[in-house]
Order: sequence, then C-alpha cells, then structure tokens
Amino acid sequence: MALQISPSILSADFSRLADEAKAVEGADWLHVDVMDNHFVPNLTLGVPVVEALGKATDTPMDCHLMIEDPDRWAPQYVEAGAGSVTFHVEAAAAPVRLAREIRAKGARASMALKPATPIEPYEDLLPELDMLLVMTVEPGFGGQAFLDIMLPKIRRTRQLIDKHGLELWLQVDGGVSAATIERCAEAGADVFVAGSAVYGAQDPAKAVSELRALAEKATGAPGTPGHAATGR
Repeated sequence: MALQISPSILSADFSRLADEAKAVEGADWLHVDVMDNHFVPNLTLGVPVVEALGKATDTPMDCHLMIEDPDRWAPQYVEAGAGSVTFHVEAAAAPVRLAREIRAKGARASMALKPATPIEPYEDLLPELDMLLVMTVEPGFGGQAFLDIMLPKIRRTRQLIDKHGLELWLQVDGGVSAATIERCAEAGADVFVAGSAVYGAQDPAKAVSELRALAEKATGAPGTPGHAATGR
C-alpha cells in the first residue's frame, strides 16, 4: 500500500489554524486530535473547529477522538466533514457497531490502541475497520518521545492484517520524526502522524516530503503523490 503522511495540527499555531492547514496541503491527511480532558488529561478541539477546518483546506481530515463515549460523539465528526474517524477501543462500548456507523455515514472507520492495549484480543474486529492506529506514546499530549517498545506490536499487527488479507491501513502516532519513521515503516506501518516534526520545521511542506522519502527508503514502497484516496 502507498505510504501516507498525516501532519498533526496539535503541534500547529492554534491562532492560525487555517494558514497552518494550508501549509501542509501536500500531505495526505490533516490529523486532528480531539481531547476531552476526561479520557486524556488535555482539552483541545471539537466539532465546530473541525467544521471550520473543512472549509479552510482541501486536505481530508483524520479525526483522532481521545474522548469518552465515542459511540455517541464519533458520528458527529463525520457529519462535520471528517474523512476518517478514529475511536479508542478502550473507550468504546460497542466498537463494531460504531465502526459500521462511521462507515455508513461515509467516512473511514479507524480504531486506536493505547500502548498497553494488545492487538490480539481484537483480531476478529479487523475486517470491520479501514485503519488501525497503534499509539507510540501515551495519548494526551504532543511532543512526547517515541516508545521503541511499540515496534514489536506494530509488527504483530501487520502480521495479523496480512494473515487475513485485509486492505487495512496501519497508522502510528506519537514521536514520529526523521529519526523514527524508518523504524516504523520497516515494522509495517504505512500511515504516519507527525506533529512537531512537521510544524516545528521552518518549512512544514518540505518536512512532509522528507518524511515521506524516508519511509519510502525504508520499505521501497511508493508514497502517494498528494491527498490519499478516502474511499474504501
């Protein structure tokens, strides 16, 4: 599968979100971290901001919901314009039903796992998903150091995806940078969320291109020329 880069606006200048979104329009996705100060100890963006961002950029939005009760709230992010919605399995009451509802509303359904959550108990759920997110830091804050101990988990997840012959994207989020992206790609990830590595650079668009090139180098797989196809 084509490799994809998803800059996280959690690391952007919140006073200039429209401009910051435009600065990475060569990326495949715009990663939007939604935090509720309950599931994680931080409070960020919500539905109104997602709606506004959708009007400010042509880059499809990947909303990562680090919130309680995603069964109730996730569909609203599809309606707000998200092309992909990620819920945490640790917070979802009915993950299969929720994934099907997200898909029925027209977005890609993704499920996230915190670092301590194993993938194996959820093997049977994989066909219900379009993407699986392996967190490579504890969710809640940007700028954290990459957890190398997640690399075996990424490999096991890729093996399960391949075992079932699924066209399921495998995303990593947390500490992804020029120093870590090759290891993630070699382990089997193909969608890379990068926050400070992009928005902390002088030229965010160039940083996106450089990260894509490093992932391609590590795997020999091509990157996408622009925005990812959002259909399933």
